[in-house]
Order: sequence, then C-alpha cells, then structure tokens
Amino acid sequence: MNEYLSTAAIPSHVDVLVVGAGLTGIGMGHHLRKLQPGKTFAIIEARDAIGGTWDLFRYPGIRSDADLYAFGFSFKTWNRDNAIADGHEILDYLQETIDENDLASRIHLGHKVVNADFSTANATWTVTIERTSDRERFDVTCSFLTSAAGYYDGDEGYSPHFEGRENFRGEIIHPQHWPVDLDYAGKRVVIIGSGATAVTVVPVMAETAEHVTMLQRSPSYVLPLPRRDPLPIFLRQVLPDALVYKITRYININKATLLYNASRRFPKQMRALVRKVNVKALPVGYDVDKHFNPDYAPWDQRMCIVTDGDMFEAIADGRASVVTDRIVRFTESGILLESGNELEADVIVTATGLNMVPFGKIPLHVDGKESILPDHLIYKTLMVSDIPNFTFTIGYVNHAWTLKADLVAQWTCRLLAHMDRHGYSTATPTIDDDPSMTRSPFIDMGTGYVNRAMHLFPQQGSRGPWVVAQDYKGDRQMLGTEPIEDSALSFKSAAAPVLAEAR
Repeated sequence: MNEYLSTAAIPSHVDVLVVGAGLTGIGMGHHLRKLQPGKTFAIIEARDAIGGTWDLFRYPGIRSDADLYAFGFSFKTWNRDNAIADGHEILDYLQETIDENDLASRIHLGHKVVNADFSTANATWTVTIERTSDRERFDVTCSFLTSAAGYYDGDEGYSPHFEGRENFRGEIIHPQHWPVDLDYAGKRVVIIGSGATAVTVVPVMAETAEHVTMLQRSPSYVLPLPRRDPLPIFLRQVLPDALVYKITRYININKATLLYNASRRFPKQMRALVRKVNVKALPVGYDVDKHFNPDYAPWDQRMCIVTDGDMFEAIADGRASVVTDRIVRFTESGILLESGNELEADVIVTATGLNMVPFGKIPLHVDGKESILPDHLIYKTLMVSDIPNFTFTIGYVNHAWTLKADLVAQWTCRLLAHMDRHGYSTATPTIDDDPSMTRSPFIDMGTGYVNRAMHLFPQQGSRGPWVVAQDYKGDRQMLGTEPIEDSALSFKSAAAPVLAEAR
C-alpha cells in the first residue's frame, strides 16, 4: 500500500513537523489539514511503512484490544463487521484515511529523527533526520514539533535473562520480531507471559500446533468480548453509517468508562464478576483461582481481552493449557520449572513485554542544552515544562488510545490558531519553584513494562495542569473547551516576551 506515499524530498522548512506515521500521526495530519489549512507540515516515519504498531507487530492474531468504535478516529466511521479488528483491517482503515485526506504527499517513510534543538532566538526547531536507506543526515527546520511516536521502542522488545537460554535446541521467538516463515504446525509451543499479546497468540497458534502452553508467573484478568458488536450491525439496517458510528461510539466509550470506574470503586465485586465469567467459560472443575484470579485489584493493570472467548475454547478443547509457575532455567528440550516439572517445547515464544521510551528516543534540546526529561513536568497531558513549541501524544491506559490522540491534535491546532491571532512565536509551559508541588510517575500502574520505564519520562505534578488523571471526560473539557490562555503557559512574540494571564 505504501508505494503511493511521497518519495519527494522533505521540505527544508515546515510550520509543523509530525514525528510518526502511525495512527496518531495520520490523525494529526487530518486535523492540521482541516483546522490549520494554511500551515505547511510533514509527517516523518523511521520505518518503511505506515501504521506504527499495526505494521511493526506481525505475530499471529494481531488485533486491537479495544473496539474500533472507540479506537477509531472521531472523524472517520468504522463500518466493518468486526468491532475487535485484525491488524490488517486497521492498516486498511489508516490507508483510507490517508487517501481521503490527501496525506500521501506529506508522509516521508524511511526517515528517522535523531536530534531536535529549539532556538529561542529564532523560535525554531532544527531537527536532524537520518535517511535509513543510506544513513545520510540532514537538517529540517520547523516552527512547531509534535511527537506521534507513541511510547514503544520499535527497535527491541523486552527480553529478561533466562538461565540456560543458549541450551534450548528449538526456536525462541519474541512477538516484536516474528519471523514471517515460522512454521509451528504440529509442534509443541510454550508462550511465556500472560498479557495481551500472550492471550492473543495462544488460540491462533493452537489451531495448528500440537499443543500450546501459556506459562505465567502470575495470572492476569481476562475477559471475553465479542468480535462483532451486534448493536451497529442492527442499526445499519435502518440508519446511515455515520450516525451508527456516532451512536455506537458514544455507547461503547461510556461502557468502557463504567467498567473502569466500577473496577476502581468496587474491586471485590468486579473481581467476583470476572471470576464468574471465567468459571462459566472454562471446563467444570478448572482451577480458575490459580490461573485467572490475580492478587491485585481489577485495573491495577490493564485487563486482557479474548475475542469470542477463543482462548477459553482452546483450553476447553485441550488444544491449549495454562501453567502458573516460575522458571528455573531453559533446557535442551524445554523449560524447567520451580515445581520440578519440565515443559517440553519445540518453539518458545517470549511474550515478556515491551520497552517503553519517551518521544521515539529523540533527544530534545533547548538552545543546545539537552532536556533531561525526568526533571520536567507534563503540562495538560501533552506538553513538557520548559520545552517550547512541542506537544506529544501518549494515549490512555484505561481507554482507547485514539481518544487522546484526537484531543491532542485538536488542542495543538487550537494552540497554533491562538498563537497566530496574537502574534506569538513561542508557547512554553513554565512552573515556578514550589516546594509544595509533589511529583509522581507519568503513568502509575503495576504493569512491569510501565514500571521499568517511568524513570525515563517527564513526571506529573500534584495539582492544576500538571496532573495526568487518565480521565477522558475531564480531558475533553480541559483540552476541548477551556481557554488556551493559562498562567502556566508562557507566550512570547518576536518583539517582546508576553506572559498570558488566566481568564
């Protein structure tokens, strides 16, 4: 699909430079065209394909873990039958968005941003880009920089040390680096992990493998969700697609909010409900408490979704099983466990997680000095203190990623319009030294891949625009309707500095 994207040289200067051509970057492109039609912009992508996550991951069964009526763009209807969509369906949806918004000429694949430096005197970013085909580097300038790079390290997934790994005679695969020619038909497969990737891969591999074992150190919450949502299928018989999408999107976003809030307020009751669902889906006498009853409260970590209960069906049919135990070491023929049992395997899949990195690992400098991100605070969930003319998108942990991406793109366009109206050349979040302001991690969850990385990210504060609340409803007000002017957002014009007062 990507042969239609731009092969032209990147302009030497653009008003807005977008880093990343995944879902976030493509959405940002739409909003810039619609809300800021006079601005020049370019979308830079290090990979040779659009799609970000949806092109990077190629493991069997790759799909969304949120329904596309919430995960889709606010401006483009999702009218396919599958609400939980396969990766290729999402890529097709993104390509349609590119075509419908004439974005192809703005997307430059195979170009990696390696450095960015903001000049206060010139109110301009100088961005160093490396062309991946020949490693040639060159500079592009922009007035405004926005990161649509997400938070996954696209270069390497997380692989903990396993004693004896080198002794295993079979294949060891990490889902982030899935070989296109991997043949596991008729083979014994062990998948290490209990997160979203593991529960996705298990039932698909179980269709042709001799047997698939999901080996977990501790359980996760797992809920079945129908691949097809009956509501929009019914509504399409009497209503146009755009209205069906709007209605279903509203309902499904509120359902997700209700589930999350109920989990936080009534953890015992929600634990019991999830357990009841699991008991019903699994064979009589199955040890649900051992394998599917975590020792943490619902939504202390993300819940895992299995479409149409496919993993439960694979377990019930005997094609898959779950083992809850700890690894002692790899052996020549499998994995030795603390219980003394050994799991024999021909293929081991290390679904052990991902590495998180801020802003595509781009070093951000201001006047030649590198910004040490953990020393900074996050402003209104999308800017960083003391870094001018820069926004970023990192989605919700309790909602669909795209909900935040839409809000960030719209707010960024509002900010650009505000700066144009008042003749401002820079906008910088600033915070006074205040000993009463406490700091905490940007994302506060019990998930391993989050905890391993939060020391790399800017932090959140304890009040005002420095709080990151993971609250879609609150963000809709803060980013969608509240004035751009704010006492914590410092504006400067080319002529003289201006500090905007709160209205």
